Amino acid sequence: MTDNTEPSRTVTASRDIAAAPDRVFELIADPAAQPLWDGNENLAKAAAEQRVRAVGDVFTMTLTTGADRDNRIVEFEEGRRIAWLPSEPGKQPPGHLWRWELEPIDETHTRVTHTYDWSRLTDEKRLVRARATTPAKLRASLDRLAEIAERQ
Repeated sequence: MTDNTEPSRTVTASRDIAAAPDRVFELIADPAAQPLWDGNENLAKAAAEQRVRAVGDVFTMTLTTGADRDNRIVEFEEGRRIAWLPSEPGKQPPGHLWRWELEPIDETHTRVTHTYDWSRLTDEKRLVRARATTPAKLRASLDRLAEIAERQ
């Protein structure tokens, strides 16, 4: 018997990081730092001075393929939550969302939850890559983020 069910379109991973919430959040909210901890190995670079501060902000990221992506901030709470919808420059987002949520454990430890939600993804050519984004890839980002945050 074959299981033809669609995998979950929301993928999540969590990890406790031995760093203060503001330190961890700064690494996430600064696009120039994101390629350092990207577990999907999809991000090449982002210009400096794009630090996210509010819903409605847009930052541009260059992917490892050389393509640029505009990322529209749709959720934001300083030090606690940030989420964005990526799209090709000048186009509407195709419906996938990246979210980071931080929960302070104490002054020097933070529980971080990373979510990739492609439940509203409409672009057929992105479905293969969306399906390939697993909890293990999200966990790789969390592990790299922890390594950077914990040593600084």
